[in-house]
Parts: sequence; C-alpha cells; structure tokens
Amino acid sequence: MSATDQPWTVARLLEWTAGHFASKGTDSPRLEAEILLAQAMGCKRIELYVRHEEIPGEDVRDRFRGLVRRRASGEPVAYLVGHKEFFSLDFLVSPAVLIPRPDTETLVDQALRDLKARALPAPRALDLGTGSGCLAIVLAKLVPTLFVTAVDLSRDALDIARKNAQRNKVENRVEFLCGDLFYPLKEEDKFDIVVSNPPYIPSADIAGLEPTVRDFEPKSALDGGADGLDFYKRIFEGAPKHLQPQGRVMVEVGIDQAEAVASLARENGFVQVAIVADMAKVPRVVAARLG
Repeated sequence: MSATDQPWTVARLLEWTAGHFASKGTDSPRLEAEILLAQAMGCKRIELYVRHEEIPGEDVRDRFRGLVRRRASGEPVAYLVGHKEFFSLDFLVSPAVLIPRPDTETLVDQALRDLKARALPAPRALDLGTGSGCLAIVLAKLVPTLFVTAVDLSRDALDIARKNAQRNKVENRVEFLCGDLFYPLKEEDKFDIVVSNPPYIPSADIAGLEPTVRDFEPKSALDGGADGLDFYKRIFEGAPKHLQPQGRVMVEVGIDQAEAVASLARENGFVQVAIVADMAKVPRVVAARLG
C-alpha cells in the first residue's frame, strides 16, 4: 500500500489487499481483505459495498496495514478480529482457544438430534475440552431445557468461554469447571450425553500442519498423543461412571480415526456405535450409547 497519485479508496484498498493475499496463498483473499478492512474501519463488512468510493483516513489505513501484515505472516483472521461465527452464533476467540470450524457442526447436529429425539424433561450434557465454549453454548441455546457442564484444563480458555456464554445469553445454564476431563466432577454427577472435540492430531504430525494452525493455535488443543487417540481412550474409559442409563457419548474424530475410536467405544461397553460423515463425506463423528 505505497503512496501513489491515485487515492486509496475502499475499493482500491480491497483490490490491492486481495491480490496481495492471493499471492500469499490464502484460501479466501477477497473475503479476508473485506473482513480486515471492516475491522479497521469499525463497521460491518456489508457496509463496505456502499462505501467503495470513500477514502479512509490515515489512522484507519495504519490499522489496516498492521492487520494485513499480520495476516500475511500467517496469523488467523479470527484471532485478528477477535471473534468467529459458529452455528450462526458469534464467539469471541483468542490464541487461548481453538478457532471453531465448520467440521464441528456435524457433532452439534448429531447431539441436537439425539436430545430432541429423546425429549428428556431436564437433560444434562457434559462438554469435555470446551475451549471457546462453542459446543456447550450452541447446545444450550438450541435446547432450552438443557443444562451443560463444560470442562477445560486452561483457565484462559474458560475465561473466553464464560464471556461467550454471557454473549449468547446462556450463562445461567452452562457451568464451567477447570480441570482435566472428568477430574473436576463429583462422583454423583451424571449426564445424559457427553460431547467432545478433543485434541486428535498425532504428535508427530503437528510439525506438518498448516502454519496458520501450527504456529498460532494452542498446541494443547491439537496434540492427541503418539497415535492421536489419547483423549478418546480416556473419554470412553471414564464416561460410564458419569452417564445416566442409556447415556450417549459423541466425539469429533480426525481423518482415518473413526474405526479406531469406534472400537474404543465398544471395548468400554458402548453399543449402537455409529460413524457419521460430514458434508464432505469424511467420517467426522463417532456416536455411541452406553449398553
């Protein structure tokens, strides 16, 4: 964005930045340019379409330059703007939490179908490794009778999750506990469904992830141990103690992990084990009922 005789209108800023991002190989160069310029201007992205001829002030352009430099270095757009949409709700995000992804909507869909099909009068759900709180909060938002307990080992992540619960007006039906999986729970705590999007990347594969993920998102939310299955083993071993009769466990899984995770469920007494594919026909969720 060097100085030229032509004014730096909104349209020109977007055109230049989209080309710059395209040269860096970003997935959606124009969209990202619009999101960042709207952030710098303090407006909604849709407003840019009627402000193409406007010439932003130097302070706005300075903010925009900074955001563009950070994005070009690999920093995720969601961290730059501080929020991300998931299941039509808006979630605050920071480098303390994994950025919500469309893949996880398959897990939400399955949990919602199960809860609505069973029509329990006062269902309880447990979200293990809640991160931003997106799973717990969407379920609470869409099932008005549901009470959710959300657990995470990171206090920084829980700070974000609590704010998201308030932001989406479900803070009275989501409680947050700090600790490792089932450890913060009382022995008498029982749930109708356990959901989790645990870390599932094999440790040796972390270095090969896209830099935007590897260098910026929390490693603790990615690393699933040597085979990527560490957390699934612990979830299916620990869940029976905290499930109601006929209780369900539903987990998101990584590429080529579904069969192994389904086997872990069966080994721990679960039945009706199902593997559910996402919109791209990739096996994405393992759902199981306690026998």
